[in-house]
Amino acid sequence: MDVNAAVAALAAIAGVCTGVVAMLAFRWSEREQAKPTRSSLHTDAVLPPGVDTVLSVLRSSAVVLDESDSVVKASSAAYALGLVRGGKLAVEPMLKMARDTRRDGEIRQIELDLPRRGTGRGDALAVSARVAPLGSRLVLLLVEDLTEARRIEAVRRDFVANVSHELKTPVGALSLLSEAVMDASDDPEAVTRFAGRMQVEATRLTSLVQELIDLSRVQNDDPLEDAEPVRVDELVAEAIDRCRHAAGTKQITMAAGGTADHHVWGNRGQLAAALGNLVENAVNYSPARTRVGIAARRVTAPGGDLIEIAVTDQGIGISDRDKERIFERFYRVDPARSRATGGTGLGLAIVKHVAASHGGEVTVWSAENQGSTFTLRLPEAGRERGRDKAVRRNQPLVGPDDLEAEDDGPYETFSDEPLPAPEVLP
Repeated sequence: MDVNAAVAALAAIAGVCTGVVAMLAFRWSEREQAKPTRSSLHTDAVLPPGVDTVLSVLRSSAVVLDESDSVVKASSAAYALGLVRGGKLAVEPMLKMARDTRRDGEIRQIELDLPRRGTGRGDALAVSARVAPLGSRLVLLLVEDLTEARRIEAVRRDFVANVSHELKTPVGALSLLSEAVMDASDDPEAVTRFAGRMQVEATRLTSLVQELIDLSRVQNDDPLEDAEPVRVDELVAEAIDRCRHAAGTKQITMAAGGTADHHVWGNRGQLAAALGNLVENAVNYSPARTRVGIAARRVTAPGGDLIEIAVTDQGIGISDRDKERIFERFYRVDPARSRATGGTGLGLAIVKHVAASHGGEVTVWSAENQGSTFTLRLPEAGRERGRDKAVRRNQPLVGPDDLEAEDDGPYETFSDEPLPAPEVLP
């Protein structure tokens, strides 16, 4: 009996102890849960009221650092730029600037060039970083991507420099020629000669200003806003008429074929200007008694059929080095020859912008001393495209089938085979 009583007493004592331990553990667990954890210190609760909302609408990349340089808050753009890695600010100059601001409370700003992450490209990422204190313990870092702005500024600077140079040449020539006319007022032959030169320079100046206006228009206007089906044969006929006098002077034969029953969708004026520039270049850069051919055909593409308009000449050709730059503004393969032919260096830039704005492209094949082929690819005008446009604007449907077909006329017919490289005629 004494043994049983002792066992019972021990069991009761053990039960009481277990209950006390369980109660203490429960109380300790509740107290621990009520305490702020380290992770909770790095959430929105530590940010001043309203700061989180403001940071979420900023276009700049935002990073908030605490007193231990840990990232409390970072926008998705900051991660995309590679500013934050593993919960830390990864750019050392920005981190140093943040520490200095935390120490003295002064606002600091710096511009840096950062390497691009994962692109394999050598160009750097230009950013502007601004650091300011946020409350008593936090620091706010705002980073603005300046890469695109710098690129646009460089393009604008080069464009202004090129325009200034191109305008200076004919203006300076006109000034000198006017002085020569005044000095030779008693020599009719000299006056006639200088007046002819003045007329040439004035024409060049007029062409340059007009092409600047055209380039500005194709860059700013939406060509598909007032788009319509355009007959390819009419565009070709207009381009030939535009260059007929220059071709006749050099005894250059212009031939077109395969242009009937093809229609493209776009702005007629811009398309005519683009094709006219290609034909004009072909005539200007071709030797006398050669041939310029214009051919069109339909090609199948994943996004819909395209119309290819190829302009082939037997001119001086373009080197591989120059092919990559010929569509740049004011770039000319042979500046001396361009001045002799009246070129401004803007014609192909206009063609490129027109093709891109119409959903197409322009490509070039060329070999030195053999000739060149410029191919303009544009989306074909289809009934569905016209139907969508008409429904949006409540206009009658107009498509290729609604237009009266015309014969190619006296031009020779080109086949649907791939366009061959130009051959020099004997």
